[in-house]
Amino acid sequence: MTADANTMVGLEAREDIDLADKMAAGRTQIISEIRKLIVGQDEVIDRTLLTLFVGGNSLLLGVPGLAKTLLIHTMARVLDLKFSRIQFTPDLMPSDITGTEIIQDDPLTGKREMVFQPGPVFTNILLADEINRTPPKTQAALLEAMQEHQVTVQGVTYSLDEPFHVFATQNPIELEGTYPLPEAQLDRFMFEIVLDHLSEEEEMEVVRTTTAIQEPDFSHAISQADLLAFQRLVRRVPVSESVLRYTVNLVRMSRPDREGAPDFIKKWVAYGASVRAAQYLILGGKAQALTRDRVHVTYEDIRSLAEPVLRHRILTNFHAESEGVSTSTITKQLLDVVRPPTSGL
Repeated sequence: MTADANTMVGLEAREDIDLADKMAAGRTQIISEIRKLIVGQDEVIDRTLLTLFVGGNSLLLGVPGLAKTLLIHTMARVLDLKFSRIQFTPDLMPSDITGTEIIQDDPLTGKREMVFQPGPVFTNILLADEINRTPPKTQAALLEAMQEHQVTVQGVTYSLDEPFHVFATQNPIELEGTYPLPEAQLDRFMFEIVLDHLSEEEEMEVVRTTTAIQEPDFSHAISQADLLAFQRLVRRVPVSESVLRYTVNLVRMSRPDREGAPDFIKKWVAYGASVRAAQYLILGGKAQALTRDRVHVTYEDIRSLAEPVLRHRILTNFHAESEGVSTSTITKQLLDVVRPPTSGL
């Protein structure tokens, strides 16, 4: 990455240029360390790292046995971040996530007083395993933490340590004993990351390595302070007016009540994506540009991230369900219809 290239788009300070180079190199090093345990899933790893570099949260969707939990735990170990895992069950209570106040004796005064006992949400990376197995009331306990990086218990607000990220998992094939995630919570996940089965050779490698002794020694490619600096740098990446307008228009066209919305959107969609989708598309595009040794966002950055950003934000109606039309299909058609300008980035 050259200083001239950075100067043309606005990242002029030498420390910004050096930090951008460190971020691109850090991504490569992190992936190398993750590969000590995780086989394949290149796109999944990439989008998980984009989530971190943006400072967001993501939902991982996949059948059992695809290393969803292992990936997130490994990533936390590679980054040397505090990790907590919550197994979501029907009897899980909000206080099991946020923490609760308990009565303790003060050894100095002998009096009893209420003391806050922090829950597992007080961490850096929280894995909400099978999040849809608990009722919406308990799921909602994560809303404030995901958006504000704080929790409120008994009227008292407690700040969470930075960085803070929530990665939630869902099994798409089991419906018995599950609860749909509220739309407000889905909207707070930057990506819906879909994991699929590996190729035959990759599965061979998984079986070979997991049936032998595994004791990987991870080197910490970047520090906690580096990650926070990367998140601030991402927000300083400039975006052209044309890319910004294209992104907003793409999201707006997903709404059936929008004037000029495509016919298939009006036919199959009950509710389209919110403005948060456009925010995450731009932030994801900025982070992706930096990890590709660029300091400008292209139309292709936006288009490559549109499906994981939009598919869990588009709510289909009964017409789509009866015809077997998925939100992924709708998103792909939307990308075919809403094309970027022929000139520009």
